[in-house]
Amino acid sequence: MLNIDLHCHSSASDGVLTPTQLIQRAKLRGVETLALTDHDDIAGLPEAQEAAAENQIELINGVEISVSWRGRTLHILGLGIDPKYTPLVEGLATLRAGRLLRAERIAAELEKNGIHGSLEGACAYVSNQGGIIGRMHFARFLFEQGHAKDIKSVFKKYLVKGKPGYTSHQWAELSDAIEWIRDSGGQAVIAHPGRYDLGKNVMQDLLNEFHALGGHGLEVISPSHTPEQINLFAQHAQAMQLAVSCGSDFHGPNESYYDLGQLPNIPAGCTPIWHNWQNHS
Repeated sequence: MLNIDLHCHSSASDGVLTPTQLIQRAKLRGVETLALTDHDDIAGLPEAQEAAAENQIELINGVEISVSWRGRTLHILGLGIDPKYTPLVEGLATLRAGRLLRAERIAAELEKNGIHGSLEGACAYVSNQGGIIGRMHFARFLFEQGHAKDIKSVFKKYLVKGKPGYTSHQWAELSDAIEWIRDSGGQAVIAHPGRYDLGKNVMQDLLNEFHALGGHGLEVISPSHTPEQINLFAQHAQAMQLAVSCGSDFHGPNESYYDLGQLPNIPAGCTPIWHNWQNHS
């Protein structure tokens, strides 16, 4: 099977490695096709494309868009997007502006709980001047300050709903995210659906709405999924005639459950998202 990884992050958002370092690591890991899908940002794509050409890796232009749906935050991957498509560029810029406001609210919540200087601390982990700030940057700060045993524990203890550093935020509408992706020539994919804990009926509602809006795929292979969930979402994809995607959701060495390219095969009977891409059919 093609060694393909369609979900990873660079220092343009909340990854540890620069786009060039990410590509170099992917090459060492035997990855043949890689999608860079930074959160709400496409600034890393030009550097990644240059590095991919040098390392003979096919790079898929991607993004991971933050979406609000029924009071929940979802992530929608855009694969094969045109990073120069104006509505997409403008929509992502609005989301990034909102990220700074959210970061200020997270810091204020942590301050109430006796954790001081978290905004400055989180900003110190933002690799690029003017780059986006996200919960991962706060998680790294809190971990380094000794507030939890590892990054995953930080999220569970401080940064998810009901915890001291959580704050709600209004992201893009699902319909807008899918429209930006599709109209730019890309394919919209629901990232790590098992992470959302929606329950059977609400998950079906999401899949129905996503499909009706023109969504194309479901990320079945993800480090967020158990083997049972992989099989469940493979069944959902087949029933809804959605293509199946796979990704490591790699953020950096020692931070990610899967390394680049360290992915199990997609389940038999599923249609891979790349089945009609040039050179992949």
